[in-house]
Amino acid sequence: MKAILKSEAAPGLALRDVPLPEIRSSEVLIKVRRAGICGTDLHIHQWDHWSRNRVNPPLVLGHEFMGEVVETGRLVQNIEAGDRVSAEGHIVCGHCEFCGTGQSHVCRDTQIIGIDRDGAFAEYVSIPAANIIHIPDSISDDHAALFDPLGNAFHTVLHTDVAGKVVAVVGCGPIGLFAIGIARVAGAARVIAIEPHEGRRELAGRMGAHDCLDPLGGGVEDEIAELTGGYGAHVVCEMSGHPEGVRSAFRICRNGGHVRLLGLPKHTVEVNLARDIIFKGLHVYGVVGRLMYRTWIEMRHFLAAGRLDLDPVITHRLPLPRFEEGIDAMHSGEAAKVVLALD
Repeated sequence: MKAILKSEAAPGLALRDVPLPEIRSSEVLIKVRRAGICGTDLHIHQWDHWSRNRVNPPLVLGHEFMGEVVETGRLVQNIEAGDRVSAEGHIVCGHCEFCGTGQSHVCRDTQIIGIDRDGAFAEYVSIPAANIIHIPDSISDDHAALFDPLGNAFHTVLHTDVAGKVVAVVGCGPIGLFAIGIARVAGAARVIAIEPHEGRRELAGRMGAHDCLDPLGGGVEDEIAELTGGYGAHVVCEMSGHPEGVRSAFRICRNGGHVRLLGLPKHTVEVNLARDIIFKGLHVYGVVGRLMYRTWIEMRHFLAAGRLDLDPVITHRLPLPRFEEGIDAMHSGEAAKVVLALD
């Protein structure tokens, strides 16, 4: 089969012929229809410091996808050939204290498809049956392929109730853009987007942001204070991982408010804990993946009901062999989310 392969410990990727995956008794084989390019895939393409210390080539990339079941292992129940599915890409042990107490998303023995084992940038992928998510016909292939990053946004925004609240989203990459749409349909009274890239601010407006602020101009904290009567945002979703974005997230949050940290800084970030967190009584939550499987059920219901439109975020649709175009568009900032088609 054809697959996008990290064939060696060096920058770049290649479209190669690789063996068809074999499935174990508790796994299913999926014919991939759509796959989304993630920022993680860009890191592996660049072969940066994180990739060099995490990924062991050869490896098939890709963890955002949907497709059709073509084969099931002998122990698999409630999944049949022909089923239209996506899958949770974090494969957990299932028996540690975290998995046994409803915290599988922080299992210490997690393996991620496309990073720790072969992924979905291929014609076929094997997935444990426990990770399979059935997709209703009312959800398009393109949208179903984005359940993984969309789940990160759902987990971030809906960790506490946002109805009637002021929600600020710092960083409007694809997951930040999803977060804006989710906050709107979940009843936020005001959604404020903070993003330096003009094109991303335009997309933030299309996803429902009431206000789109440019942090490079300075004065964002004063603007948010003015928009909120001097109080600040009830909920701040930090999606950029930029050091100043992280520091700003704490400063624009009101006393007693909630800061959710999803963006991944490249280096240590210095924060004034006493002034910006402790004395403000903030609730700080680190977001890891998706809650298994509450988040998947929530977003499936939202999308099946037509409550959330993801189309503005999908800026590029390309066939699998043109994946380099998608990667280049993401590197340049031209693209938000790139979806690859395999049918």
